[in-house]
Amino acid sequence: METISISNSSLCSQTQLLGSKKSPFFAQSHFPICSVPTYIQIGRRSGLAMNAVVAEEKETKQAREMAAARKRWELLIREQKVKILTPREAGYAIQLSNKTLLDVRPSTEHEKTWVKNSTWIPIFDIVTANDAGTISRKVTNFVMGGWWSGVPNLGYNDEFVTKVEEKFSKDTDLILACQKGLRSLAACEKLYNAGYQNLFWVQGGLEAANEEDLKREGPQPFKLAGIGGFSEFMGWTDQQRVIAAREGWSYRFIFTARLIGLVVLSDALFIASKKLGPFLENLRSSN
Repeated sequence: METISISNSSLCSQTQLLGSKKSPFFAQSHFPICSVPTYIQIGRRSGLAMNAVVAEEKETKQAREMAAARKRWELLIREQKVKILTPREAGYAIQLSNKTLLDVRPSTEHEKTWVKNSTWIPIFDIVTANDAGTISRKVTNFVMGGWWSGVPNLGYNDEFVTKVEEKFSKDTDLILACQKGLRSLAACEKLYNAGYQNLFWVQGGLEAANEEDLKREGPQPFKLAGIGGFSEFMGWTDQQRVIAAREGWSYRFIFTARLIGLVVLSDALFIASKKLGPFLENLRSSN
């Protein structure tokens, strides 16, 4: 915590006024009575301000890095070093020319659904370490929206390029796909820099695919693989709203029942908490 040194004359004018009153304590005190608590309060405010500045600088740095990465990716596509495919074109390429689809999504998305006969090597995956720094980042991620979206704390897979090289030669035609198309572009850049020349990128990711575009395996549609958390549980994501509009009340009923159940549970817990206090008080008095 950083503190700010401020002279007593500027900090404690109120204390000097108090010192003029007829009180032995005020008259004889060697330290202004407001100096310690106010000093600490200002120190805390300074610390909060410094944390806010650091967070803002970090966000600014991340924004600059993302902007620079987007420019590099756009250059790869513009120079045809990475070729664009729609999900339907990717499906045709897999069926007609036996090209390989490389799924680079994290495990949380891949376990919900995947393209038949695809190869899964995540470029980012769930961080499994349990050190203090990782736990802090996981808590921050959860508090800052992870509870709502279900997006876990992800980290770069240092073995991504190595694992791809173990499976595929540098002249292999590789179609890279993720959920929305961003991470697969990052994977294309990594593989291009590693010497792969025949790279294809699925624009919009698997979320942009219709069910007939690619042969799907797994319990959920492609469009729902990237959602999670409380928003998915309640059916409040954009992807679920699209499905609900198409399928009607047969789909909405499940989430309506969940909402009613949640309200009933909340009321039950509230009533129980009201009764628990008197019960504990009676139990304590009887003992």
